Amino acid sequence: MLGWTWAALLVAATLAWGLTVGQSWRMGVGLGTMGLALPVFLVMWVPMMAAMMFPALAPVVILWGRSINRVETGTRRVVRQGSFVVGYIVVWTVYGLVAFGLLLGAERLVGQSPGAARWIGAGAYLAAGLYQLTPLKRVCLRHCRSPLGQFLRFGSLRGPGIDFRVGLLHGGYCVGCCWALMLILVGVGVMNLVAMVALTALIFLEKVWRHGNALAWAASAVFVVLAILTLFHPGLIPGLSTRVPAADMTPGM
Repeated sequence: MLGWTWAALLVAATLAWGLTVGQSWRMGVGLGTMGLALPVFLVMWVPMMAAMMFPALAPVVILWGRSINRVETGTRRVVRQGSFVVGYIVVWTVYGLVAFGLLLGAERLVGQSPGAARWIGAGAYLAAGLYQLTPLKRVCLRHCRSPLGQFLRFGSLRGPGIDFRVGLLHGGYCVGCCWALMLILVGVGVMNLVAMVALTALIFLEKVWRHGNALAWAASAVFVVLAILTLFHPGLIPGLSTRVPAADMTPGM
């Protein structure tokens, strides 16, 4: 049955990537929300998060399936695992509301003052880099890397919605681990495929690789360097750099 879980998540991730790639080709790398209304943005956002997060989520869903193995089997266990995934996606959908607000704010600010683009982009890189070093990041990453302890506390429970609630809990830790990384999309463009692939690989390796903690620190250094370079090379923020005046190529000018 666990093999079917792997297969289902693989199919879901593949479909999500297919939809995301298609959306990216149609829309390109645009500024902010690219003119999308909130409902349309969320329709774009949810498959994108599924595509980026499901590779790292798959081992956790399997682990949750094993934790409930003593009380559920067969179809019932599949349904419970599915409910867990739905709870997880709900959390990232809520974060999508925050992302929409940030993108809309950046879009309006750059529209009023194009020279602010490099500072917004540099700020996004810097926030992502510094957050990698915070205690909250370490706590959330530790849970994402080893959630078994908390799962065992809930695995034998049978109350209605328990799987959905545990999915919400894990999704909360996942957002706590990765929210700052998503800020990078404000600068590079929310539909930037190269950035999405790179962030997906980073998130996956942070959570499943035995050197994931060291990788998080290394990524921090890279993001801080990119923040500094962005002040001089707006090309590092393609989602905003099209609005930087050609004659305004140095910070503070």
